[in-house]
Amino acid sequence: MTEPRVLTEIDGPIAYVWLNRPDKLNGVDLELITELIAAAESLRSNRDIRAVVLQGKGRSFCAGLDFGAAFKDKRRVARFFFAGPRSLNRFQKVTAVWRSLPVPVIAVVHGHCYGAGLQLAVGADFRFTTPDATWSILEAKWGLVPDMAGTVPFNELLPADVVMRLSMTGEPITGTRAAELGLATEVSDEPLKAALALVDQVVERSPDSVAATKKLIYANRHRSLRGAYRLERRLQSAMFKAKNTTIARKAGTAKETPVFGPRTFD
Repeated sequence: MTEPRVLTEIDGPIAYVWLNRPDKLNGVDLELITELIAAAESLRSNRDIRAVVLQGKGRSFCAGLDFGAAFKDKRRVARFFFAGPRSLNRFQKVTAVWRSLPVPVIAVVHGHCYGAGLQLAVGADFRFTTPDATWSILEAKWGLVPDMAGTVPFNELLPADVVMRLSMTGEPITGTRAAELGLATEVSDEPLKAALALVDQVVERSPDSVAATKKLIYANRHRSLRGAYRLERRLQSAMFKAKNTTIARKAGTAKETPVFGPRTFD
């Protein structure tokens, strides 16, 4: 029986998602793409989840696209690559889908973080990395441009000249350097421990305000000022009406730890 390409485990408020091709350094093939998208979609409806932690089994986070495995069926590749004029193709969706989840998604990076793996990492909301992890926008090596929806977060996280340098050369950088540039959120010898410390902080806040904040920050990056202000008012109005906001306010006034209900906003 074939091992699943993706493993998911829910432990209390945290969903752990692992890329599970350790013998291939978690190289991305079409099955892994399909299973990652399915994992993300299945977590979307779980209103008790407060965060997702995305990791790679074995020695690496992800060494990029496994060309040999992914391109065995060229017709299927073509179907994955096709997108309508207003939609994402499946190569893009596998990274962009994590931004659409109403909870923080944290990538924990070690070993290789190449090409498709780096696109997946920047599709998460936060990236915690070991100092010696190796990051590379590797598409230049194969005569390609950065893809899989990665150019959107690249341009949000980095100055244009830095994006172009890394994208045009495929230059490898360490996890430490990725953090210095702003590509990684934090560098740590124990990145999972550091990621879970952030989760602990998030869990102390209303799941509705966390979800609305994620939506607000991403949506307002590409709106006009008028549209940005309008969305801000709309989401704040929704927060005023949320039961978890009342719980937060009462607990804050009483100087008690709030006990929140399931997320109601998405």
